[in-house]
Amino acid sequence: MRLYNTQSRSVEELAAEGEVKIYVCGVTPYSRSHLGHAMSAIVFDVLRRYLEFRGLRTLHVSNYTDIDDKLINRANETGTTVKDLAERHIAELEGEMEELNVLPPHVRPRATEEIAGMLDIIAGLVESGKAYESGGDVYYRVRTFPTYGSLSGKRVDELRSGARVEVGELKEDAVDFALWKSAKPGEPSWDSPWGKGRPGWHIECSAMAIRYLGETLDIHGGGEDLIFPHHENEIAQSEAYTGKPFSHWWMHHGWMQLGGEKMSKSIGNIISIEDGLRTYGADAIRLFVVNSHYRSPLVYSEEGLQAARSGAARLRQAARRPGAPGGEGQVDPEPFRGRFIEAMDDDLNTPRALASLFDLAREINKRIDDGALTEAAQGTLLELAGVLGLRLEEGQEGGDIGPFVELLIELRADLRQKREFELADRLRSRLSDLGVALEDSPDGTTWRIESLAGP
Repeated sequence: MRLYNTQSRSVEELAAEGEVKIYVCGVTPYSRSHLGHAMSAIVFDVLRRYLEFRGLRTLHVSNYTDIDDKLINRANETGTTVKDLAERHIAELEGEMEELNVLPPHVRPRATEEIAGMLDIIAGLVESGKAYESGGDVYYRVRTFPTYGSLSGKRVDELRSGARVEVGELKEDAVDFALWKSAKPGEPSWDSPWGKGRPGWHIECSAMAIRYLGETLDIHGGGEDLIFPHHENEIAQSEAYTGKPFSHWWMHHGWMQLGGEKMSKSIGNIISIEDGLRTYGADAIRLFVVNSHYRSPLVYSEEGLQAARSGAARLRQAARRPGAPGGEGQVDPEPFRGRFIEAMDDDLNTPRALASLFDLAREINKRIDDGALTEAAQGTLLELAGVLGLRLEEGQEGGDIGPFVELLIELRADLRQKREFELADRLRSRLSDLGVALEDSPDGTTWRIESLAGP
């Protein structure tokens, strides 16, 4: 299997044997998660599923950043505690991940439960001169790490303050970043050798990754927005502490975009996972994600998700369609399996892998019509779809009503053509009462689920 390594900027052979150790940066649970978070979870879920499909064992760790400025600010705004706010949104997210058929990480540590490990690393960095205390804060000396910037391609002298790299007067150098922040009134804090405070963002992931996966990981993953400063800083502090490479592979996915910008809670241009599941269903969301290569940006559109819902229904119908009893001849699924593996081995090329599944589905339907035996091919279709996390189960999502809605849309079009507008409008109104909204355009009529309210 070959994967793109952000650090080397090339596709390389994944030289992993036995157990593959994977760390993926998790969410900051200060509000409901959105489809961009779903995209990230699905990308690494597919990676894990494929590695296991190929006979490797995985140890998958993904954290919760449950102490952060955004959490503190939102808790203050809503009159709740940071802990209660985080736990509520963690519970919501885990329920949504289960519905999306995302395998739970083997370990899901919370930053607030790993403070001791963070303090050990910080103390080691201070002792070695790689970090320093200043006014109750502790900062990492970036210029002591000669290869700083190798992941992102940035040069130290060109660095400016980033989104989460705060420039303060107590730093020796503006490019240094916080490992420990001194306590502020009303904020959660912990005891440390430098006084009460809380950890910086970057040290959290280093400490949790090292504790659960060891000093060198196989694959460290996240969105491309984390390359700098977060992952760059993780490398610097981890390797300065252990003296070993932090991760063999750095795997980053593109952004989900809405309105020309990255889908982001801080910007406010989000579609929640909850809304996406209610409107389109889990298989449609997963198919929408894997129909694009993980390193490419994924542009959110209702049309794209509607097409994904229809595609999932086609795969489901082919996989579950009863064959002809006593048929002659069989569908050989092995060429399709070979194409699927070849695509996935090529930097997790899920669009090509998905194309092989649709070709297999077409062959199954054609051969069933010809009276051939298709049980083995249908089993292969379900197996390979499962590697992409698609359940293809009857009745497991709202998308299963698709054929019926499409039939009613055709009936409405016939009524309008016959100028029976009153009946056509009644049909549209009745569908709206059932939570199905129709939208007419010069290209035809599309539909979406707006609510689950009954008549």
